[in-house]
Amino acid sequence: MQGIVIAGTHSGCGKTTVTLGILAALREKGLEVQAFKTGPDFIDAGLHRLITGRPSRNLDIWMCGQDYVIDCFGRYAADADITVVEGVMGMYDGDSSTALLAQLLGLPVLLVVDAYGMAESAGAVVKGFISYDAETRRYSDMEKTTLRSGELTDLPMHRSSDSPAPGIAGVIFNRVASESHYARLKESVKDIPVLGYLPRDLQFEIPHRHLGLTVAEESPLAKEDIEKLADAVSEYIDIDKLLASTKRGTGAPEKKRKASSSMHRFSRPPRVAIAYDKAFCFYYEDNLDALREGGAEVVPFSPLSDDRLPEHIDALYIGGGYPELYAGELSKHASMLHRINDWIQAGKPVYAECGGLMYLSQGIYDFTGTFFPMVGAFPFETEMKKGRSRLGYREVLLEEDCILGAKGETCRGHEFHYSQIKDGYRKPEAKSRRTDKEKSLNSGLCTLTSDMGTIYSVRDKSGQPLLSEGYRTKRALASYIHVHFGSNSGIARNFVHYIREI
Repeated sequence: MQGIVIAGTHSGCGKTTVTLGILAALREKGLEVQAFKTGPDFIDAGLHRLITGRPSRNLDIWMCGQDYVIDCFGRYAADADITVVEGVMGMYDGDSSTALLAQLLGLPVLLVVDAYGMAESAGAVVKGFISYDAETRRYSDMEKTTLRSGELTDLPMHRSSDSPAPGIAGVIFNRVASESHYARLKESVKDIPVLGYLPRDLQFEIPHRHLGLTVAEESPLAKEDIEKLADAVSEYIDIDKLLASTKRGTGAPEKKRKASSSMHRFSRPPRVAIAYDKAFCFYYEDNLDALREGGAEVVPFSPLSDDRLPEHIDALYIGGGYPELYAGELSKHASMLHRINDWIQAGKPVYAECGGLMYLSQGIYDFTGTFFPMVGAFPFETEMKKGRSRLGYREVLLEEDCILGAKGETCRGHEFHYSQIKDGYRKPEAKSRRTDKEKSLNSGLCTLTSDMGTIYSVRDKSGQPLLSEGYRTKRALASYIHVHFGSNSGIARNFVHYIREI
């Protein structure tokens, strides 16, 4: 489990480009590489998979807790030659920062610095990051805390006297103008190795759109682009020195996971049809693995191209993605829309998140205001906004028994979208268990249909109540929140039992 964490001074400094290049260069050396992504991001993890040929895993302390993160890292790194963890935002940003994750896993950090517009000042930037790290590590033996399951719990750093706290092991500069520019940058950095740089004229770019980088399912990186990036990394970055800077991280030993005994209660494993194509591709790989470990068979299908649902299925799982970009194609594919609507009206189980919610609505207004009819199972329409609608971590309290769990259970996830439910629809009245403050958020709202309501009581990361969520009609549940099944070990088991109790 040799590994390294690639952190940055800030968002947009080039972490993803450097990470992808290092992954490609390591693969060219014939190494089996396991990639991870800090935090809840789907897109970067998908791009990692394009390079390594292995699913990248999300490591998120707030959503899943430290024990799950350590177990996940150890389990999927066990059969790899090296692990590379891409950070999030700036190295120290957030309560569950890249720095905290590196310390939890016992991995050293490579710091990516955007050198555009500066020279000797880069030394001051690096010195500040090193000094801040050293100051943080002075207190690393003290108890640290993180939010978990709604409460503050101790977060030991899993270190021993012979395993010092990890720190910054090296620096990589991005967007360097010339060799002379690099020489000035390198000379300014004291007491820490500079492993190399990427030039400003690299001419490597991953296409962007409103949610971020283009997803892996759209093949944004041609084989020649990946090879070009790997060659640039090998030319400008000392990969041998990088390998020497890695160390064995903290991780639970590899465990042979057994399928839940629930599968043996049924004549056949329950089959969960997963909507998976360019329009729907935002899934935590761990969620799908959890369903398999719970005894389910995961069966992919494409709402964009398939004419019918897979045979002998027991539930639908429609994740997030970019349905707004393919709204015209989805809307024209009437046979699939009708089959999914018929499935829901027949009272069969469906779980949908974000883009999946949009797909199950009456329709989508795209960025131009053009309306495209969708499945029509829920009585609202969705519309794209020019600005971001919602972003942040979410903790969900289940107000009723559902596919995710029993009433009163909690789970955690993340919300990030540019769409919203169109004005004119009002969310159902808050349930009686909610606090007066939560009720006031939903005051004056009414239900459009007698068989639909919301069953999520939602709070943000700081514990502040938000509008009720989790739209339910018959046995279909849809929400803007991407729930990580690792936040509650009972979710996958309940999912499997729920879909067979028909």
